[in-house]
Amino acid sequence: MPSPLLGRDRVKVLARGVAQQAKRNLRGRTRVPFPYAAPPIPASVELPEANRNIGGDYETDWARRPSARVARSAIVETMLRPAIAAVAKPERLGTDRLKALDPDQPAIFVANHHSHLDTSLLLTSIPHQWRYRLVVAAAADYFFDKRVKAVVSALAIGAIPIDRRSTGRSSANQAADLINAGNSLLIFPEGGRSPDGWGQSFKGGAAYLAQRCEVPVVPVYIAGTGRVWRKGQKRPRPARTAVVFGDPIYVNESDNTRRLNARIEAAVASLGDEFATDWWQARKRFHDGSAPSMTGPDAASWRRSWALGDRAARERRKPSWPN
Repeated sequence: MPSPLLGRDRVKVLARGVAQQAKRNLRGRTRVPFPYAAPPIPASVELPEANRNIGGDYETDWARRPSARVARSAIVETMLRPAIAAVAKPERLGTDRLKALDPDQPAIFVANHHSHLDTSLLLTSIPHQWRYRLVVAAAADYFFDKRVKAVVSALAIGAIPIDRRSTGRSSANQAADLINAGNSLLIFPEGGRSPDGWGQSFKGGAAYLAQRCEVPVVPVYIAGTGRVWRKGQKRPRPARTAVVFGDPIYVNESDNTRRLNARIEAAVASLGDEFATDWWQARKRFHDGSAPSMTGPDAASWRRSWALGDRAARERRKPSWPN
């Protein structure tokens, strides 16, 4: 028969073990009850990962330091410019229209979007006085989904993440803060590359930022990049391209976001008409409201493809740019 003393010692050891286990269970838990502290999380709920500093949360402040801007200028001049000259053979038109802009003030450059080549083409086409302090609105779910891609995008092209899947205004606030700090912005209001060669309706982000920050908008039309590197194409194929700059658009007191967005989209479409025909005819159609839309005919896919071929043919045999 065991000694009573040994039994009491065993009970004490067990009690001490239970107390220590209870302390371990309580460790890390708040002693402040809900609602003064966060509610407890059920064990069956999988907690999201902590902020990994990618996607829309990626911090790009480092990419706007003077050393990073110098490195980006070197990348553009030594790598992007020769590559664009070899693959895209660009023709740059309308740069004289930018003389109306104050080079010390920021601007929003708005362009149609057919290819990933568009950003590099514009980085080698926008004059240096704006390009040196230029940030590029880029899709957070594509350019910032991985850490290495995010670093390269921020350093090489000055990209900032824009969350196109969210309706929040955090991305807009970030862009507005950068513009107010003296940076120009390059944005593609279609929200993505063209799926069939025709343009898509503009979203109102550029118009909203222009109103909020009271800066001019420069419409830009890009032609030919879809033939070089269209959506879904694995590798670029050399072809001729063009960049056409339009007259700056200034915000009027009577403008709201919708009207200003319509003005911007019409200006880019008019530049496309101008490139396919000539300046005089394009201006006449712009003012009488008969300018062709960038979105193409509302018809079956074969009819849209047919009409797109007609437009491409007009662009290839367009008259020379007037001096």
